[in-house]
Amino acid sequence: MTDASASDASAADASFPDVARLYVGNILYAIEIAAIALEEQGRREDAAWYRGLARKLAESYGRDKRAGEGIDER
Repeated sequence: MTDASASDASAADASFPDVARLYVGNILYAIEIAAIALEEQGRREDAAWYRGLARKLAESYGRDKRAGEGIDER
């Protein structure tokens, strides 16, 4: 098995949360690009909704990361 196919096999076995954690930066970037496009179309409320979604994802990722590192948020 080549390195590329070994990586593909590992990725195929990854759970949704694992993949989301791995690509959270890319996901947040894509959401922001969508929000910018919506603003350019004059759809400010829709853009705000997507930015709110991105904020929730980023905050959730941050909480998970801090919890995994044993950081107390109090």
